[in-house]
Amino acid sequence: MSEEAPEPAPKTEKVSVENLRVLENIEVNLTVVVGGTELKIRDLLRLNEGSVIELDRLAGDPLDILANGIVIAKGEVVMIGERFGIRFTEIVDPEKRVENL
Repeated sequence: MSEEAPEPAPKTEKVSVENLRVLENIEVNLTVVVGGTELKIRDLLRLNEGSVIELDRLAGDPLDILANGIVIAKGEVVMIGERFGIRFTEIVDPEKRVENL
């Protein structure tokens, strides 16, 4: 009689409301990414005031909004008085956001 290893149980756990409440008061670092590019070190060393670098996004493209380095949403820049703000235009599913944190 051969013994086979039991099959792992399917992952069906959902993030419960109670689990989310435990996490609600934990602070996270929120970052908005305008774009990116790659530079050679020699080009980086040549940068000075007034230098302009082209990024990999078009003007008007949605910006990535990250919590602790994980994309949680897309958004656009707005002005709030004298400061910049971000308007959320697309949100990642809450369960996926928590799973990725």
